[in-house]
Amino acid sequence: MIQSGDAPRLRVAVVGVGRVGSVLGAALSRAGHRVVAGTGVSAESQRRAARLLPGVPLTPADEAVAQADLVLLTVPDSELAGLIQGLASTGAWQVGQLAVHTSGASGVAVFDPAVSAGVVGMALHPVMTFAGRPEDLQRLDGAAFGVTAPEEFRPVAETLVLELGGEPVWVPEAARPGYHAALSMGSNHLVTLVNDSRDVLAAAGVEDPTRLLAPLLAAALDNSLRLADEALTGPVSRGDRGTLEAHIRALRGTAYLQPYLAMALRTMQRAHAAGRLSRLQCADLLEGIEHAEDEGR
Repeated sequence: MIQSGDAPRLRVAVVGVGRVGSVLGAALSRAGHRVVAGTGVSAESQRRAARLLPGVPLTPADEAVAQADLVLLTVPDSELAGLIQGLASTGAWQVGQLAVHTSGASGVAVFDPAVSAGVVGMALHPVMTFAGRPEDLQRLDGAAFGVTAPEEFRPVAETLVLELGGEPVWVPEAARPGYHAALSMGSNHLVTLVNDSRDVLAAAGVEDPTRLLAPLLAAALDNSLRLADEALTGPVSRGDRGTLEAHIRALRGTAYLQPYLAMALRTMQRAHAAGRLSRLQCADLLEGIEHAEDEGR
């Protein structure tokens, strides 16, 4: 078995040569490991493997796993538990193997069926997006990875991240769902907010919403990352109920009103906690928000 703290050259199987798996496999190869097999049946997977993992054969999952010291599982979250259990049921796992998944929401408990077969499971979640293209390799440099592993194998997990070009960030097993929820709020929900803003601007007759939003959003993101709640601006953070109600009237009858009200309420709460709004101002704003919600019912 590979002992923690060692950094041997490993035979790697990439189970799922999608956008993430193909790039991480290429990064491991760049670090000196040898990718011996991959899995992927679609034409796009085959093209991606040929581009990023040239010469690596694509085989059934059990055959790929049988050849590897390190098994990289880069399948959709919904398929992960079933894949691990299925490989255990067929006896594919081998004593001493390292198995890594890249799911943000799951930790190492999902590996229990493989652990029973003598496998060491680790969760290494790259905090970035992938297009499955060669330039993604450069984007890995300095990218954070959420790391969860058995304590005695933490050095091995963190070494793998460093070899990939990333920066390991330790995430305890119990914290994985909250960790992933936070990332979804910051990235997935941000995309929804931005596109909603674009839609409302377009509906208002603005010909190029992106031109208006790009510098504003870039500044807002920079300020929020540097200044936290000191970056709060806008009518809610000032206690301006009149403008809030004008916004509500403009959005009434659209799909954008309820998200606006939810974010207005959360902005009010943060502004109050930061000492920007008094209780009286919050009560006034809350009355306006609740009135709009009542009319929407």
